[in-house]
Amino acid sequence: MPVCTVVVSFVPREPVPLLLLGFRDELAARPWKPPARHWPGSPLVGGFDEQAGGTWLAVHPGIARVSCILNGRGGQAPQASRRSRGELPLLAADKGREALASLHEDRERLAAYDPFHLVHADVTEVTLLSWDGHAATLTELAPGTHMITNAGLTPDDPKVRHFGARFAADRPSGAPGVPVAQAWHPWLKLAEGDGLPVGDPRAIRARKTLPDGRVWGTTSISLVALGQAAGLRYDFQALPDETAPRPVGELPA
Repeated sequence: MPVCTVVVSFVPREPVPLLLLGFRDELAARPWKPPARHWPGSPLVGGFDEQAGGTWLAVHPGIARVSCILNGRGGQAPQASRRSRGELPLLAADKGREALASLHEDRERLAAYDPFHLVHADVTEVTLLSWDGHAATLTELAPGTHMITNAGLTPDDPKVRHFGARFAADRPSGAPGVPVAQAWHPWLKLAEGDGLPVGDPRAIRARKTLPDGRVWGTTSISLVALGQAAGLRYDFQALPDETAPRPVGELPA
């Protein structure tokens, strides 16, 4: 259910300080709904995982912040007490960085989740909470462009070695009120795969048939821009059905 690769660019001096690109890799048959306000009484917007009720990425239009979850590596939670990681982006987008700080200190609560990397960002900071099943780390990311995978924040991942410098080299504007292709150029070309086959270990998009016949791969791409005065921009592409990202729509507070 979580995303598997995230690119986040944080440049405080820019009109749009925060840009986030997320790739969700999942079993193709797992049911989900595209981004909307799926949670009654909540202002949050995100895709809806119909199996567990949570999300892989949530935005808070009223506060201009975003949170998303990646699978981590390590020991799984006990089956009897296991909770869905899809509830964590909702918690973080709703409550802010304080929710990550509180969770970081709560070893008993963390133990109910399989390993994860939880990204929280607004126009003032980007925070990463990582849990491997035994220990948790809370990291405030420095300004710049970062690429996070299931291995966490590491330059040794093949995806990062291939794509990290490419994403950092030319930052999109993320500007509101312009077409998607204009707002996200040149990241969109990289998001298309940069010419790598899906089976390449460096590939940012994945698709394969498992031994039992099920299909697993990239099912959607999310692009989120947070601005000081510009507010929130949220674009989305469902794969393999949609050929290009599209605006999620008007997101009033």
